[in-house]
Amino acid sequence: MTDTTPRPADPPQVPAARVLIGDEERAAVDRVLGSGMIAQGPEVAAFEQEFADEVTAGRTCVAVNSGTSGQHLGLLAAGVGPGQEVIVPSFTFAATANTVALTGATPIFADIDPETFNLSPDAVEAAVTDRTVGIMPVHLYGQPADMTRLGEIAERRGLQIFEDAAQAHAATWQGRPVGTFGTFAMFSLYPTKNMTSGEGGMVSCATDEVARMVRLLRNQGMERRYENEVVGFNCRMTDVHAAIGRVQLTKLAGWTKQRQENAGFLDADLRGVVVPPVASEATHVYHQYTIRVPEDRDGFATALQREYGIGTGVYYPIPNHRLPSFGLTLDLPETERAARENLALPMWAGIPGDVQEQIVTVIREAAAVRA
Repeated sequence: MTDTTPRPADPPQVPAARVLIGDEERAAVDRVLGSGMIAQGPEVAAFEQEFADEVTAGRTCVAVNSGTSGQHLGLLAAGVGPGQEVIVPSFTFAATANTVALTGATPIFADIDPETFNLSPDAVEAAVTDRTVGIMPVHLYGQPADMTRLGEIAERRGLQIFEDAAQAHAATWQGRPVGTFGTFAMFSLYPTKNMTSGEGGMVSCATDEVARMVRLLRNQGMERRYENEVVGFNCRMTDVHAAIGRVQLTKLAGWTKQRQENAGFLDADLRGVVVPPVASEATHVYHQYTIRVPEDRDGFATALQREYGIGTGVYYPIPNHRLPSFGLTLDLPETERAARENLALPMWAGIPGDVQEQIVTVIREAAAVRA
């Protein structure tokens, strides 16, 4: 009798993402451990200043223990709370809407632009009510949202902008760095991001008042020990994590260039799939290289791994509004289509050229078989 039990796929020979940690990061950790100063201290302060200089054109940055914490604290520092609404995309990681909900405000889900996967300005405009206080664009996969039109809507309707730049370190819109458009912006430093601190986040703040409140909220509500000014959290970054981040920051520009070169190669040579368009005003940093597979995306991904050893990722298969945590029924057709079709191909700095060629050859073959 033939065994028809589905077998699990072998680990991919070419993973979808790779964490790049080298001897310099290990040496930095050893240095901090040897110093005896492990909790938040001088490494964190140095990392904040260096990140600001390198990524956010000098705008004040505050380090925290995760991107989600940064987004949550930024919203609280901006005054977001119960009875208010913030417009967010549904096609994103759950933390985007979760952080709004955690303030007591309501996330209002809007549809996306089918070209860029980012918030549609027209959908945002239609979603504004008298309770709306802000718009939270996500610079998804490393491509900036349309900050020109979103900024015009925000100014005309008296709204704040809160940037989710978790995946967009060093991306720009019309030459201006993401993270410099809103009341605050959050960058994630999770291991698979374009740079990492091991775990952590960075909050770029438009004003001294917002920066001071984020600092208070991350440290139990106190600037001076035992003088708690507000009810806060423990969301501090450690010096160990900051030391890793400082080393990674020195590599970010080179890694970004390599990601862009990788994407250019795929753009030029892939056939049989829809490659990601880039807005003319945008500098894309390719946290993910996301194609569209209109028919049987999941079967295509399984075939790539089982038959060819090419790993992929689906970001994201379930729109946020349909997650059990929100459980909403909404008419967001482009969001639903993107959730069915998106597929992230291997993308990390330093993919060897022969591996890139292998990816292109395999996808061409797989697409031809399925045509």
